[in-house]
Amino acid sequence: MGSAVAVVTDSTASLSAGLAERHGLTIVPLQIAVGGTTRDEGDISTAEAAQALKEWHPITTSRPAPERFAETYRAAADSGAREIVSVHLSAAMSGTVDAARLAAAAAPVPVRVIDSGTLGMGLGFAALSAAATAMSGGSADQVADAATRRAALTRSLVCVDTLEHLRRGGRIGAAANLLGSALMVKPLLDIRDGRIAPLEKVRTSSRALARLEELAVAEAGDRRVDLGVQHLAATARAESLAARLRERIPHAVDVYVGEVGPVIGAHVGPGMLGVVVAPHL
Repeated sequence: MGSAVAVVTDSTASLSAGLAERHGLTIVPLQIAVGGTTRDEGDISTAEAAQALKEWHPITTSRPAPERFAETYRAAADSGAREIVSVHLSAAMSGTVDAARLAAAAAPVPVRVIDSGTLGMGLGFAALSAAATAMSGGSADQVADAATRRAALTRSLVCVDTLEHLRRGGRIGAAANLLGSALMVKPLLDIRDGRIAPLEKVRTSSRALARLEELAVAEAGDRRVDLGVQHLAATARAESLAARLRERIPHAVDVYVGEVGPVIGAHVGPGMLGVVVAPHL
């Protein structure tokens, strides 16, 4: 029998299947449609989505159906969970939280649905903290609190090649005021109040990368942190950035480097680089 509290998250958390399994996490996939065919996020490769984006083929994303969450909650209860904490991407950017809450109302055991206010590894670190608390015997309140506090402490910094993908996907938010000047700049963004927001404008890719590094180092300070370096079709730059951050942030405990999934990739576009700084609780 596993933990008395099961932890569920969604595929935008950018957690590999192996990492999720080791921490006892269940991942519910969002959906992505490429060329009119809708699939679970895990059934389409990031490379396929990135190529479609480069060719400007239409890509749409959607939340999981409430029935998908209902099945997940029933399976957790059948496996012995007495309570469930379900941690998801920002409700301001997706209807995933709403779908989870609909399913939670009819679940066979109590379900706490947490709006993390973020996505990507920001969500991933919150889910990992929740899972660690559950595995150590924490109550549902303690598990939910761990997720909420970790998400609140975490900072996500993003550089994109163009704002066009965010505009097309309707996720541009306050960053829309950069559109008119974005042809000659590389926008730096972060996530504030659950939404993507403008941070700075930088003239070149090399300066944007350097500025991303400086902001991450400043955010980490002398705290013990985990880092997530995420990208889309920019492996070499991401690995180089991660290596420099390891040198400059000596208190970094875990550093995860990887591509964002196709759902996030559909909104940020190829060339995206991001750093997630997650202080320990």
